[in-house]
Amino acid sequence: MSTPEAPAPPRPATTPPPEPAADEPRPGDGTADQGEAEERDQPQDSWSARRDLVDHSPRTMNVGARARFSGGLLGGDQHGGISGGHFTGDVFLGSKTEVYQVSVPGGAAPASGEVPEATLQELAHDFAADEPLMQRLLHRLREDRVLVLSGGRFTGRRTAALMLLHRLGALPVRTLVRDTTAGSLADQFSGEQGKDKARGHVLCDLAPRRGEPLRWTHLLAVRERLAERDAYLVVTLDPGAALDDVTAEEWHPPAATDVLAAHLRARTDEETAGKLLGLPQVTEFLRHSHQPREAAAFARLLARYATGDAAEAAVGQFSLVSLESQVQEWFEAEEAALHLRDKAFLVALAAFDGGPYALTAELSDLLYRFLQETENPAQVPEVPVFGTHVGKRLQLARAHTYWEPEHTEWGPVDQQKAAFRDERASLVLLREVWTGHPSARPALIRWLRQLADDGRPLVRTRAASTVAVLARTDLPSAMALVIEPWGTSKRYRHRLVAVNALALAHLVGTPNIPRILDNWCEDGPPSLRWVAVRAYGLIGAERPEQAMAALRRAVRRLYEDAPDDIDGELGAELTEAVELLLLSAASDRVLAELRAHLDDDRAVCDLTLGGFVGACRRIEGDERYGTPLVLAWFARAAGDGGPAAEGVPFLWRAALADLGTTREALDVLRTWVLIADRSPSVEWALAALLPLLVSTTADHQRLSHLLRTMPGEDGPTPPGVAARLLTVLSDR
Repeated sequence: MSTPEAPAPPRPATTPPPEPAADEPRPGDGTADQGEAEERDQPQDSWSARRDLVDHSPRTMNVGARARFSGGLLGGDQHGGISGGHFTGDVFLGSKTEVYQVSVPGGAAPASGEVPEATLQELAHDFAADEPLMQRLLHRLREDRVLVLSGGRFTGRRTAALMLLHRLGALPVRTLVRDTTAGSLADQFSGEQGKDKARGHVLCDLAPRRGEPLRWTHLLAVRERLAERDAYLVVTLDPGAALDDVTAEEWHPPAATDVLAAHLRARTDEETAGKLLGLPQVTEFLRHSHQPREAAAFARLLARYATGDAAEAAVGQFSLVSLESQVQEWFEAEEAALHLRDKAFLVALAAFDGGPYALTAELSDLLYRFLQETENPAQVPEVPVFGTHVGKRLQLARAHTYWEPEHTEWGPVDQQKAAFRDERASLVLLREVWTGHPSARPALIRWLRQLADDGRPLVRTRAASTVAVLARTDLPSAMALVIEPWGTSKRYRHRLVAVNALALAHLVGTPNIPRILDNWCEDGPPSLRWVAVRAYGLIGAERPEQAMAALRRAVRRLYEDAPDDIDGELGAELTEAVELLLLSAASDRVLAELRAHLDDDRAVCDLTLGGFVGACRRIEGDERYGTPLVLAWFARAAGDGGPAAEGVPFLWRAALADLGTTREALDVLRTWVLIADRSPSVEWALAALLPLLVSTTADHQRLSHLLRTMPGEDGPTPPGVAARLLTVLSDR
């Protein structure tokens, strides 16, 4: 894993379209010391870069042992490639869902006025809640006449307020105007307004400011006037609202299952409700943590479906439709009334879903600055340092926090992470922002570029995964605006993010990624050829014969035109791509390709043997004394007659005999012997392999000399296992 580096300074406060030379310095961008930036831009080998990709990719992409990186050697996520196919988002990363649309009511409360008694009766008929909680709230309302109810938006808090007044018999019920402040609350019950005949009153969504909190004195004044009229008041507000000496009661919404069941039984008979609740579409709907208002709307649709008035497709797609409606609501400023900073946090959470909360919040403020500059380039961006309520922010995003270990180069470290409750939300949200709000693209692109230049592998990986989703939605724009500028960059880390973006885009089903890699590998400039070669190592296992053919063509061109190589990197990348493919789920097919083409020409021979020896260096779990992956592969094949039983010794003999790889191959064998000194299973596997590496007198002399003269870990004396292996070799 790469060593973390300090993040690059922010980009300038401008929003021009991206230029191809994304890594060039700009006036005022804080990158005056280009030498320091280049010093931080250290190469990372393909093996550790692939491990970072596995460790830090979002859960929706099923990377690693869960799916695409499942290996062919040891069955874990130590090796493998990416292949296309199913992933969490393949049903909604294209165009928006086109089915029978169902409105989801329950948004803003009426501005002011009396609630019709028929509405209250209908709500009571469908209402589902925790009855002990309702009884406790009723008791407090009856005693105090004023109840402050704290709960998240769209959790049914307004309906609960109305039902409390209805059960108390405080009728009729009047809703107060939404712009009522804490200081003017008592005025609602005096003068002309005080002549109202209503006994029940509801003030929804009170939002007291920090400088003007809701105080106990405000409630005392209201209580006196309510007592004079034998009336009651319920105030609803968000968690974390500004309160002073006021204890708010917490509203806990009923489970979506209970809401759905209550609404169905109110609209159908018991038998029909039971059948509807048993539908697989209902099970899928309940799996996605929907709000009470969405459950109520779904119940209405199911009731229509039961009578034949709604299509089955509408039932199956309702969960996704309601999620899309929620995302659209978040970004339609007039209706959602979200601050720009909240919208920036939603986008950042979509990119870092399941990542550390502090990191998500930090980078959301960076995006907020860029969005401010897009909205008003003349204004200096401002980011509040304090004042953000974590609970309120997560409730708004329908997200939650939890503790989980995060992979770092120092080992797993517990982190507080944040994730959407509905795992589809991140994908739907990124699609909506990219295609539904193109004016946000300049700021989003600047933000992604900043992430790609960050010193933290997690941040760079999430930049790549975000661009992969954008490419699945709009490939031409993502290629032209983001991926190609990264791919042609002089900076290593930018090109690596382009590699990961292409590989993950292929994983999520983006068409034509292999065609792009083929074109770049054949005719692209050196930087794009580098990107294509490294990407082949990640996705080539899906079509190993074609990938190996492309790598052979690339290495031949390199040998013919060596000056085209960028700083000598391309040759190493080619052998590392072979290494990754040899340790992938397509290992047997790749091995067959290597054997068949070993003697084609010098370039291909060097590619084959360099990749094979590199693969032999890899250890299970990257532990110092773990099992060598290729040796374990050979041992298993020797037991079941797999191709590696002959193929691995064949390539070993070639590597030991070739002057270009002899020294490296002996170094690897020396490491294997030291591991065998600590592991009986490795010793047995090595004892089975070594005799097969001897076909000439020179082979025997080379290996016996190694075992007789190699130093142990603590001194010049060979380890004890060397003598035992020498006996096996001599018997041969």
